[in-house]
Amino acid sequence: MTATHYLDQARTAAEGLRESSLKERLAELALLRQRIDQRREDIAEQVMAETGKCRTDALVSEIMGSLDYLHWLNKAAPAVLADEKVSTPIALMGKASRIWHEALGTVLIITPWNYPLHIALTAIAPAFAAGNAVILKPSEHTPLKGLLESLVADLPLLSSALQIAYGDGDTARALIDARPDKICFTGSAATGKAILAQAAPLLIPVDLELGGKDAMLVFDDVDLHRTSAGALWGAFTNAGQSCTSVEALYVQRPLYRDMVATLAQQLDALIVNEGDAGDADIGAMTTDFQCDIVEAQLEDARKKGAQIHGGGRIAGTRLLRPALVTEVTPDMLLMQQETFGPVLPVLAFDNEAEAIRQVNNSGFGLSASVWSKDLDRAARVARALRVGAVSINNVMLTEGNPALPFGGVGASGSGRVKGAEGLRGMTRSKAVLIDKQHGKLEANWYPYTREKYRLFGQLISGLSGKGLAALLRFARAGLQLESHAQKPRRNP
Repeated sequence: MTATHYLDQARTAAEGLRESSLKERLAELALLRQRIDQRREDIAEQVMAETGKCRTDALVSEIMGSLDYLHWLNKAAPAVLADEKVSTPIALMGKASRIWHEALGTVLIITPWNYPLHIALTAIAPAFAAGNAVILKPSEHTPLKGLLESLVADLPLLSSALQIAYGDGDTARALIDARPDKICFTGSAATGKAILAQAAPLLIPVDLELGGKDAMLVFDDVDLHRTSAGALWGAFTNAGQSCTSVEALYVQRPLYRDMVATLAQQLDALIVNEGDAGDADIGAMTTDFQCDIVEAQLEDARKKGAQIHGGGRIAGTRLLRPALVTEVTPDMLLMQQETFGPVLPVLAFDNEAEAIRQVNNSGFGLSASVWSKDLDRAARVARALRVGAVSINNVMLTEGNPALPFGGVGASGSGRVKGAEGLRGMTRSKAVLIDKQHGKLEANWYPYTREKYRLFGQLISGLSGKGLAALLRFARAGLQLESHAQKPRRNP
């Protein structure tokens, strides 16, 4: 099917959704949630087969995260999408003001290969809840072919509203040229820039989530065992193939040596395996080309003087052993590029200002974490970081709360998913002002007269002033204006 056919069908479906209620759409999403829960083991198997994830990562990050989001959406959407009553200024007394949140129409969602189910569902669900038809273009590396179709089968609104266009970059480019009403893209910075360049002349709004170089800042007053355990999980979950993985661990200098020693000990105990029964810590990389990129970054670091504990590829597989990297310098590729794999560089810092400066100079700005017993200091540092999200004394946790928005700044993209902001992002706001039907003319309508001009001046003076006297001037001028406005212009 051509891109034009996908968009034509989506527009037809969007027209049909106008007749549906939010309650009906949420009811179908609730059924979708039940089906995912009932089939979670089968879904985990398909996700593992295509991505190489270990079983626990497939269950927790893909399935549990999706179920949690759908639960939040069902509870929150009625209030978030409800018509809003807003204040009307005194100069428009007698009128009412509203904001309606209406569907955009058609939304094109282009998803990556690292979280093929979770990222797709947390974009499809809010778009559909808001009343949009959706075209999903999944990564050709992890298409999960047939999975979503089977999950939405017999759900009349959702099965009509959702189409899945399998293919590569050419498919995505053709779909953009067919002019959807919005594009949501998660993936590399290079592809994101290309999508933005293609969409700009067509005036299609684009949300971009382009990954990051997420930092973890550790001050010397923390619990060493818990903090190092958090760093290891934050760096290596999903084999490090997460946009918010810890990619640079900054440790205050008095704690640095002990932290590195503890991390090395904990790292050596991790189990790397694929096709496991739930007892592996780290699964396989999803693609061979990503394995090659990570290995090249580690080799570059080694040549430039880095010390690497662990690392290496298990022959004949896409399994990479986790690597702890010290003696890191800014010129190394693993500090200049996103590292989408199980690699943890550890660096020392002396004070808050130095740590903040190093994080903010990376160019990326997706998320970060700050660790300290001094919560005032942690909050102060968190506010200074140029990122879209911060976890304090935890890691990768902001995206664990569906009520929080998710997205970055700078090279990490723009726009938000999840939370009320992400849901509202699937709508356009319509401003509505309501007046009663009557025979009175508005004071600012024609004819303009010298007397009306004089009275408007008094009205503005009263409106701009303070106190009871100003309010009285305003009211007097308003009444005179209203009376004068009903009179026809006198012939000169």
